[in-house]
Amino acid sequence: MAIARLARLGRQAKRPYGLCVKMTAVAILGLCFIFVWSMFSSPANSVTTQRESFDDIAEPVSANTKVTTSSETQSTERKPQKHGIGQEEDKTVKHESYLPKKDEKKVNGSVSVSINKHESRKKNEKKVSDKKKEKHSIKSANEESNEENEKSENDDSEKENEDEQEQEVVDGKEEESDSESEVNGETEGDVNLVQQENEEIVERVEVESGRSSGAGKKRKAKGPVFDPKSHYSWKLCSTRSKHNYIPCIDVESATGKLQSYRHRERSCPRSPPTCLVPLPRAGYGNPIPWPESKLKILYKNVAHPKLAAYMTKHHWLVESGEFLTFPENQSEFKGGVLHYLESIEEMVPDIEWGKNIRVVLEIGSSDASFVASLLDKDVLTLTLGLKDDLVDLAQVALERGFPTVVSPFANRRLPFPSGVFDAIHCGGCSIPWHSNGGKLLLEMNRILRPNGYFILSTKHDSIEEEEAMTTLTASICWNILAHKTDEVSEVGVKIYQKPESNDIYELRRKKHPPLCKENENPDASWYVPMKTCLHTIPSSIEQHGTEWPEEWPKRLETYPDWLNDKEKLIPDGNHWKAIVDKSYLTGMGIDWSKVRNVMDMKAIYGGFAAALAQQKIWVMNVVPVHAPDTLPIIFDRGLVGIYHDWCESFGTYPRSYDLLHADHLFSRLKNRCKQPVSIVVEMDRVLRPGGWAIIRDKVEILDPLEGILRSLNWEIRMTYAQNKEGILCAQKSLWRP
Repeated sequence: MAIARLARLGRQAKRPYGLCVKMTAVAILGLCFIFVWSMFSSPANSVTTQRESFDDIAEPVSANTKVTTSSETQSTERKPQKHGIGQEEDKTVKHESYLPKKDEKKVNGSVSVSINKHESRKKNEKKVSDKKKEKHSIKSANEESNEENEKSENDDSEKENEDEQEQEVVDGKEEESDSESEVNGETEGDVNLVQQENEEIVERVEVESGRSSGAGKKRKAKGPVFDPKSHYSWKLCSTRSKHNYIPCIDVESATGKLQSYRHRERSCPRSPPTCLVPLPRAGYGNPIPWPESKLKILYKNVAHPKLAAYMTKHHWLVESGEFLTFPENQSEFKGGVLHYLESIEEMVPDIEWGKNIRVVLEIGSSDASFVASLLDKDVLTLTLGLKDDLVDLAQVALERGFPTVVSPFANRRLPFPSGVFDAIHCGGCSIPWHSNGGKLLLEMNRILRPNGYFILSTKHDSIEEEEAMTTLTASICWNILAHKTDEVSEVGVKIYQKPESNDIYELRRKKHPPLCKENENPDASWYVPMKTCLHTIPSSIEQHGTEWPEEWPKRLETYPDWLNDKEKLIPDGNHWKAIVDKSYLTGMGIDWSKVRNVMDMKAIYGGFAAALAQQKIWVMNVVPVHAPDTLPIIFDRGLVGIYHDWCESFGTYPRSYDLLHADHLFSRLKNRCKQPVSIVVEMDRVLRPGGWAIIRDKVEILDPLEGILRSLNWEIRMTYAQNKEGILCAQKSLWRP
């Protein structure tokens, strides 16, 4: 009995102590849970951050310039190798190119402008993020542990590059955020392989952007853009399109013995193609230089069976020996294109070509005579080739030297910002504008400048279609300025004008189509589906499109009033003018008399294009979707451009451009594209044989890039390096490896 009582007392004495231990353990576990939850709960929100300034849109900061960041993460990128200059003296020319470092430093981080980034925020963003949150949190923790191990392996010689590289990593994070917006903009019914790739992009976005927590950590760069030890072997593309292959538009799929082929919507291959597009079987000749190319081109450069059939029915295309000729003032319109333009001017005298009307969009590329005639009046017309399985003369227009881009026009927005075209023209138009709730016409309304003109000419309008078009244009408050059927051309021309303010929208009896939601970004256009809603007209002074730009050519050097600190953009113009005048035009060995079609692969304010304005060329200004949205500035200056993601193929035919310009493009694509070498292959596709490429970037990128270009049989014409920055000028070979 005594022993039992002692045992009972012992148990009673231990109870309080055991209870305290349990409570302490629960408290510790609770604190650990709260700590872990706080560490990994922020990534879902980090993807939606928006950039509020242009501080980092210019060139990457020079290696000699220190950048203060809040990150403690160190880069593991390889040490830059010395730029090999003069290793093959028969092909390489040493040149002390003019590189005004002072101007470059002025451009870097000098501009602060309040402007929305061209990205779309979709409803499924939160759903995707929550679904993979736990998985990505584990991966992020593993990456951070690997990061600590790699941190100890960096030697002191890499430290001077760390600040610069971390600045790029910040850009990479925001670039990945844009990738998510591209994924979320996909419409239903797309190819499965594109959807699979987009899911992988979303996963990579959330994993890597999850590294950026509230503590200000930034994810680490994953090695160099190009592996300097890689060796490349190339093969020709085996596609149905053959020498006219456009990877994201010519979609081919094979099931058993059946093969389908379509041009309905942009759908890119899961893995970017790394094959080379062959030259035409009949051979390829150097294009006819400008301005002779306005009237004749080499037929074998654009030969196509459908083109031959098209020529038999249209007299304004004439085969003359080895040339395809375009008789002056001949077009689809009876009486000539000049008579057609004069009739438009008579109908609306306020349309002053080459003055208040500078940038025009031409829907469809069936007849480039309209574009050619407007060019004589200092009007820059961008033609939209629709690629609809019928004969498409976009390639002919590019060969003649006219600005042209190929893009399907069905379900997604066109890759342009809102309110930038002074006028839109659709000649001999057969597009059903009133179908599907009028979404195609609403897209025209989105990109047309307030008070801008929509010129529509048709030959045979049915009564039903005309009534439907009248109802639709009235519902979006377009004013019919003139309606006339010309007796000579036998074409009915209607000229509409978009309203300049939102006041008229309030007077509508029927609110159909409805106004778009306030959070709907009108400038978001990359993989964004069209909507049957009406965007409001900008009314705030900080928004672009509130005022009509200056008359041409004054608008080229006049920065719009809606820009903040616009005087800080002047150094950008001076910077590019000095480089173009003292280096590009005289010291690169480029024969500029053979250059007409030029692409700036990473345009910012259009400074490069403006510096070449006196030359007989035109420049396609490409603003990458991961960069700040500066494309409205470019249009306001009277230039043309487009949005694009360089991880995908560009919307144009092979052999479209005579010169490509890439200013720090590759360094800004770090950690974005799975296969950066595919960008080089894309450059090879869009550049004509004998064309040039000017690439400005870091030496650590130019070194392996030079080897890749040599493997493609490109000739390295000039290399220059200074302070870990360099320039590479290469010429594409006339033959394939």
